[in-house]
Amino acid sequence: MSYHVVDMTDPSELQPVLHSKHAKNLLRFLHLLPARMSSHDNTRSTIVFFAVCGLDVLNSLHLISPQLRKDIIDWTYGGLVVPRENEKRRGGFMGCRAMLPQTEDAELLECMRQYQWGHLAMTYTSIAVLVTLGDDLSRLNRQSIVEGVAAVQHADGSFSASIDGSENDMRFVYCAATICHMLDCWDGVNKEAMFQFIMRSLRYDYGFSQELEGESHGGTTFCALAALELSGQLHRLDETTVERIKRWLVFRQMDGFQGRPNKPVDTCYSFWIGAALRILNGFELTDYAQNREYILSTQDELIGGFAKWPKSTPDPFHTYLGLCGLAFIGEPGLSAVMPSLNISMAAYVHLNQLHERWRANSSGLTHDLTQLKLSVGSSAEAATKTTSSSPLISAQ
Repeated sequence: MSYHVVDMTDPSELQPVLHSKHAKNLLRFLHLLPARMSSHDNTRSTIVFFAVCGLDVLNSLHLISPQLRKDIIDWTYGGLVVPRENEKRRGGFMGCRAMLPQTEDAELLECMRQYQWGHLAMTYTSIAVLVTLGDDLSRLNRQSIVEGVAAVQHADGSFSASIDGSENDMRFVYCAATICHMLDCWDGVNKEAMFQFIMRSLRYDYGFSQELEGESHGGTTFCALAALELSGQLHRLDETTVERIKRWLVFRQMDGFQGRPNKPVDTCYSFWIGAALRILNGFELTDYAQNREYILSTQDELIGGFAKWPKSTPDPFHTYLGLCGLAFIGEPGLSAVMPSLNISMAAYVHLNQLHERWRANSSGLTHDLTQLKLSVGSSAEAATKTTSSSPLISAQ
């Protein structure tokens, strides 16, 4: 991946990024949600993701006290669903705790159990939060979660968000790929079918659509490319196709970036388009200075945070993705971002260390099982050579 940085102008002439105000703004969302965000109650995990990962990109994770860090980790694990043997494969994380009533009524708890299942977007963001906070993921049953991912894959290769009542489209293809990549396990997931779904979603203009025969979109183009990279299939795109996708992406820049032709620019697309170009090593084709100028035009200088448009209300989603967009252009004071997983490079390094540990343990277990089989085999062979006084009973 390319991490080219351009010196845009004299730093003294640039509008400053208000790091401390953005950090305080994001930290606030870990304690209290304003009334205007009540409709997001069922997706609290995503808000925690934007806040925690945003603080990480700001190099401000130290603002999360040890006790709060523990509380966030415990709260996140509180949404983990581990199916019983007689239940559908629905492992993963829920987005909120509405299906976990505080009661000792066994009948009620059993009834609510029928509505507890993992959601791909919430599972992705929950695992990302745990990794960012330095957790070792030891409380996860990785196999159970990946079985839940495989259970929501459709015959056409796409994925639903959950086992019931959800759309199936490119957004959840991406979430499935992130989960399997982060857990270093693809058991039961049909990567070939996923690849075919992605390629059927490539439109005539070389953007990717959210669903088959839909319109090219910046967000889903990122999802498609990131899913291909995370599943180890990006190399299957031929050079001509890659160059045409780059062209479509580069043409999304006005000053900031738009998600589709003839649409207004929006702060979040500095990430969606920027990360897609990062994956294809084409980000240096963009105008860094104009991109930065637009993102900074949405900065709230009073309370911190970024909005989608200038003079609009900032929110955690656009704040985090705006910071990622600035990180891509090498903004001083911000951590580098791993484009396809949408977490900091520091968190990604920690994740890779977990992968190495899991693989080492797995190799050790395989070795132990092999030695055990050899030992058992030798014992059995020796036993068959043992004589018995009875002609009817072989040696045991």
